[in-house]
Amino acid sequence: MKVTHIIAFILLVIGGLNWLLFAFGWNLVSAIFGAGSTLSDAIYILIGLAAIWEAVMHGKQCKMCTTK
Repeated sequence: MKVTHIIAFILLVIGGLNWLLFAFGWNLVSAIFGAGSTLSDAIYILIGLAAIWEAVMHGKQCKMCTTK
């Protein structure tokens, strides 16, 4: 579970940075992998799945949330 959590966290950071850059008119994922490419679509899907994973599993994995 720890490896999955780390991978999901990294993907969420990439997604968050991409949204920040997108607000300024630049898309990081499209710049690296090409706009509309299958690889870009796969990256977006992985980032979305990571967000779902973290939303569901966060309470069980976060030490700050589980500490009483």
